[in-house]
Amino acid sequence: MSLQLFNTLTRKKEKFTPLKEKQIGMYVCGVTVYDYCHVGHARAAIVFDTFYRYFQYLGYEVRFVRNFTDIDDKIINRANEEGIDWQEVNRKYISAFYEDMGKLNIAAPTVEPKATDHIAEMLDMIQSLVDQDKAYESDDDVFYSIKSFKDYGCLSRKNIEDLQSGARVGVNESKRDPLDFVLWKRSKPGEPFWESPWGPGRPGWHIECSAMSKKYLGDTFDIHGGGKDLVFPHHENEIAQSCGCTGKQPVRYWVHNGFVNIDKEKMSKSLGNFFTIREVCKKYHPEVLRLFLISSHYRSPIDFSEKNLEDATKVLSRFYEGLAGARRKTAKLNKESIPNFQEKVKNHPLTQKFEAAMNDDLNTAVVMAHMNEELRNLNTAVLGKGESSLEDLAVATTAWETAGQILGLFFLTPEEFEKELFEIKNQERNLDVSKIEKLIAGRKSARQSKNWAEADRCRDELTEMGILIEDTANGTEWKLK
Repeated sequence: MSLQLFNTLTRKKEKFTPLKEKQIGMYVCGVTVYDYCHVGHARAAIVFDTFYRYFQYLGYEVRFVRNFTDIDDKIINRANEEGIDWQEVNRKYISAFYEDMGKLNIAAPTVEPKATDHIAEMLDMIQSLVDQDKAYESDDDVFYSIKSFKDYGCLSRKNIEDLQSGARVGVNESKRDPLDFVLWKRSKPGEPFWESPWGPGRPGWHIECSAMSKKYLGDTFDIHGGGKDLVFPHHENEIAQSCGCTGKQPVRYWVHNGFVNIDKEKMSKSLGNFFTIREVCKKYHPEVLRLFLISSHYRSPIDFSEKNLEDATKVLSRFYEGLAGARRKTAKLNKESIPNFQEKVKNHPLTQKFEAAMNDDLNTAVVMAHMNEELRNLNTAVLGKGESSLEDLAVATTAWETAGQILGLFFLTPEEFEKELFEIKNQERNLDVSKIEKLIAGRKSARQSKNWAEADRCRDELTEMGILIEDTANGTEWKLK
């Protein structure tokens, strides 16, 4: 099955065919850097990171552009609130962004442009629109005239007459039409500004992405992504101004991820019902958050709750336990000595199911179901049940690991994961690790001397501490409940 993507522009799944063979240009709207990223931002980042990884897995050369909006009213307001320069706000929250995304194992895009580094490109686009009478100056601001673009509303499918009627309540008298949007805005005293043919000012939000995507990906490129909330007005306005400037459709496939909801409402800063990534990662492992966010199809809404994160923790722990067992079982096996090893991995049933699900509009929810099913097979083989050979187990393990890694999982060893998970869970309990290990050693010694009462006492004390122990061929292993 060839790769199918749901195109917001056409409202249907379409066969994905890039403009250039084996090359993909992808632009994803980044964050406005005035605050810490929340779980909604995490979902968008993870969704398009997974696209990026899968395209590379398929053999595409991907030019992935994700921007920073580093000039905006929100940034200026935050600078005033914190009593610092607006550029210091940018530095602070861009640094925080990288820290948060690093925890989530988000791969670096090809290019990460900042809006303020591309003012010249924005001015060129605005001048082109003014020269074509598709934009106009009014009270030192420059507006795009939506009446100059007959297809306005093509992406969101919104009724323009209804929008115009609704917008008249708070109409800006300097606009010719209430839906006209700003391309260049006059800066107020004390605000950052750049010189322009229309006086000192700064760019509107929408023109930023049009200018940066055009510079790095050309007049027309393959994929533009972002959250569902960006369909209107941001992406609708991008289409209008880009088409107005070049006469070409800028994007072939528009891809949007669904909301993260709390109590059936979209998580957002404007509603005040959001959790930052760093808040969540104090209580849950970052990889747990990633697994939770890919456990639903990217276009579907997903409900954020502690129960769902606890469930995700259990799933990921099972995954790592299965991986640890399979790796131990095949540790002495030289995979390179197995004839046609990579071909066998490619033809493994899990790999085939993985690709079929991913080719169906990146259906990671189905992939997760397949991985859970295959985990049972791996555990059976590790226990020596069934007819699988060690070579079969090695092939199956690699197929399973590969699928997980495309989803951004398994970037730690099982031992590293267990250690980090313990540290997170132990923040509230503050257990003494040396005491735990002393009790385990005492239990081992008691068992060797057949002092069963003392061995049971040690186990009971560990249980009271919330410690689960398991006797394995490699010794006694333990973890928090």
